[in-house]
Amino acid sequence: MDFEFSNQELSFRNELSAWLKEELANRPHEGGDDADAEWAFGLEMRKKLADKGWLTMAWPEEYGGQGVSHMMQVVFAEEMSYNRAPGRDVFGTRMMAPTLMIHGTEEQKREFLPPVSKGEVQWCQGYSEPESGSDLASLQTRAVEDGDDFIINGTKIWTSSAHRADHIMVLTRTDPDAPKHRGISFLLCDMNTPGLTVNPIINMAGDHGFNMVTFDNVRVPKKNLVGEQNRGWYVGATLLDFERSGVDYSAGGRRVLEELIAYAKDNDQNGSLIADNPIMRNRLADLAIEVDVSRLISYNIAWMQGEGLVPNKESSMGKVVGTELQQHLSETGMQMLGLHGQLEPGSKYAPMQGRIEHMHLTNVSETIQAGTSEIQRNIIATRGLGLPRG
Repeated sequence: MDFEFSNQELSFRNELSAWLKEELANRPHEGGDDADAEWAFGLEMRKKLADKGWLTMAWPEEYGGQGVSHMMQVVFAEEMSYNRAPGRDVFGTRMMAPTLMIHGTEEQKREFLPPVSKGEVQWCQGYSEPESGSDLASLQTRAVEDGDDFIINGTKIWTSSAHRADHIMVLTRTDPDAPKHRGISFLLCDMNTPGLTVNPIINMAGDHGFNMVTFDNVRVPKKNLVGEQNRGWYVGATLLDFERSGVDYSAGGRRVLEELIAYAKDNDQNGSLIADNPIMRNRLADLAIEVDVSRLISYNIAWMQGEGLVPNKESSMGKVVGTELQQHLSETGMQMLGLHGQLEPGSKYAPMQGRIEHMHLTNVSETIQAGTSEIQRNIIATRGLGLPRG
């Protein structure tokens, strides 16, 4: 197997990296208190990326893409994550769109895909409920037929970016008498529909990313049903496979690891450089291995997608390794920084601008959201290794 990038891919990486360096020089303070200013800057970046055709390069040309290889799209995602650049809507580009390309009608593709490629919309994902997390098929949000519409009632929770979103992908129960994995349908809903309410959930790092979304007699046209009615579980599962894919974990992790290594080389602990501590050296070496393993799993997933395959166990492998890598990075960082590691962003004494402290708090949810590590290991065991269910 050839692990080298092509000349075209290398040239694009250099072009994108140089462009991001220039654009991000005008960014508001990263991680500052003004979330609205950061969001506005992200929207400006999204429009510029869309104008260059970079948001959806691997898409077919008829839907706003360039029809290039999936590895070009990986290079894009890798550089964006490494540079901590805003502007992507992963819910739209990485999750909704490829799912719609597999299960959607031509009418749905023509309606919903071009606005994503142009950077005009933000999507969010309505899956989890107050009583349905890892056991997602137990969801109780109901959609009842009424003429040309479905009427939705219920509650979704932990809905990332719902307060910013224009559309939401909703898993609903349309046949309450069917077995729980049957009787579920996948709907696309406008967030401005009457009866839809968004309430914020602030995490322990003080961020507003999560939300609770309530549906009170929300009408959704039947033409927004993706796939077969009562067979939406399979549509939703396809989207989960795309959600769990991605090179973002390793790219962002590599940036943090480089910063930790630089800190270890320039700072001492108990009278000697942190970089000379054999325990810390060993932990940093282990993290370097984890970053590369996560990266190669992501490359394999991209190759599969380029072959027209939907990664399943491979996505779960990438999700387990990638999210646990994030936690290992922040745990090592907190140990390295000592008591100063507890200082929040904004404190003039906070090492690395308080990024490790913030990362340590937000990373708690990494191995829970998008399917817990336990669920991913079950998928790897049963669908990957053919092991019997316990």
